[in-house]
Amino acid sequence: MKRTSILAALLAALALGLTACNKDGSVDTSKVESSFSSAESTVKAEVDKAVSAVKNADYAGAAASLKKLASNAKLTPDQQQSVKDLLASIEDKAKEALSKAGDQASEALKKAQDGAGKAMQDVGGALKK
Repeated sequence: MKRTSILAALLAALALGLTACNKDGSVDTSKVESSFSSAESTVKAEVDKAVSAVKNADYAGAAASLKKLASNAKLTPDQQQSVKDLLASIEDKAKEALSKAGDQASEALKKAQDGAGKAMQDVGGALKK
C-alpha cells in the first residue's frame, strides 16, 4: 500500500513536471516558416503541422514531421538548413524538459520518502503507547 502511494505520487509529479516545464520557453520557428512560405501545398502542410506541434510542445510530433520534410529531395539548401536547425532546437528543448522532469521526479520521490518515514515514526510512536 505504501509503495503504491509513493509510486502514485512520483508518477503524478512526473506528469506535472513534463507538462509544466514545456511551457517555460519557446522554440523559434520563424526561420522554417519563412523558408517554406512559398513551398508547394503538401510540403507547406507538413511545415504547418511541425510548427503547430512545436507551439504545443509536442516535440515528438514536431520531430516526426521535420524528419519527413528532411527526406524530401525537393528542398532548397535554405529549407534543408532551416529544418535541421529547428530539429536541433526541439531536440535540445526536449532534453531540457526531460532533465527538469527528472529533477522534479527526484524531488517528489524524496518528499514521498520523507513523508513515509514520518508516517512510520508516527505509527511506531502510537504502538508504543
